[in-house]
Amino acid sequence: MRRISIFGATGSIGQSTIDLIRRDRDAYDVVALTGGGNIDLLAKDAIDLGAKVAVTAYEDRLADLKSALSGTGIQAAAGEHALIEAADREADWIMSAIVGSAGLAPGLHALRHGTTLALANKESLVTAGPLLMRSAQSHGARVLPVDSEHSAVFQGLVGEDQSEVERVIITASGGPFRDWSLDQLKGATLAQACKHPSWDMGQRITIDSASMFNKALEIIETKEYFGFAPDQIEVLVHPGSYVHALVGFRDGALMAHLGAPDMRHAIGYALHWPERRDLPVERLDLAKVGQLRFEAPDETRFPPLRLARQVMEMGGLAGSVFNAAKEAALDLFIAQKIGFLDMARLTEEVLNQMSTDVSQPQTNMSLDTVLAADKEARARVMALQTKQ
Repeated sequence: MRRISIFGATGSIGQSTIDLIRRDRDAYDVVALTGGGNIDLLAKDAIDLGAKVAVTAYEDRLADLKSALSGTGIQAAAGEHALIEAADREADWIMSAIVGSAGLAPGLHALRHGTTLALANKESLVTAGPLLMRSAQSHGARVLPVDSEHSAVFQGLVGEDQSEVERVIITASGGPFRDWSLDQLKGATLAQACKHPSWDMGQRITIDSASMFNKALEIIETKEYFGFAPDQIEVLVHPGSYVHALVGFRDGALMAHLGAPDMRHAIGYALHWPERRDLPVERLDLAKVGQLRFEAPDETRFPPLRLARQVMEMGGLAGSVFNAAKEAALDLFIAQKIGFLDMARLTEEVLNQMSTDVSQPQTNMSLDTVLAADKEARARVMALQTKQ
């Protein structure tokens, strides 16, 4: 039996992972499940899967979790330190699906044990890509991409010489505001931003998709994971979400990865790698699809794409500043304290303010320096918003 842990078990990625585990229950020994405030779901899944420990990120919910697990023999824990302790438990395969920069520390701890880290937490690579990949290498661990785009690129490179790659194209659905004008975007509401036309995701990532911040993070993620130069990475808007990524080679060939918009494709590939196994996903009927539509992204209406290029050019801790400012601005939008376009505006202002603070050699990057830049960027977003 493979020992597995799922961080972010109550989110959409975590639930899709659990769905696959349940279909082959006898093949897995579940070590730890972690989640947020959905205590009932966390406890239910922990009991169903026979987890050794269940952890909520919220310390004030520990009593609720203990009550839900009473008499089961499953350990209940809460808070940041409990997440780290769960990551330090021996496991062969760990799903990293905590949303945001909070997923970085548990992922780094897990890698110390030489485990396989299935990475759905893109913020880990955006904020500390060199640190994460260096840690994996030094401990003989493996990082497998779970974002649909990066899983697609990963699969497109199987059996290929990466030095022969000329370009990589990751696709974006365009979200609910793909055809909206700038004037319309100024008035976009929280409810409208939470309605994705293709994917079923959590609130934060759905809003990030609507603003294109999600795709901006994925541009940086592509550079950090695969080592491609920024000018090799392209974005295409593809409303159907059938083509997840394309890899272009020096002979002009493009290898595309297609599939129905279902995260179990990428999760299943990482779970069973290096094998391919049956997955309970829709088989794509291209005749029914009829045609595949693509268009160039508009960086005037969606400035996060432009900011991603700026972050890659700046290097150092720019990714940590960018992500932290984005997360803080997203919090303000969810609280309905700023408008939709203000998220990009505040993020850019903070990135420019801290431009001289982030430029340090990547070899000097540590968890402490990343977290310090993260904290400062969040404080600056709040200060800017207060001044308005």
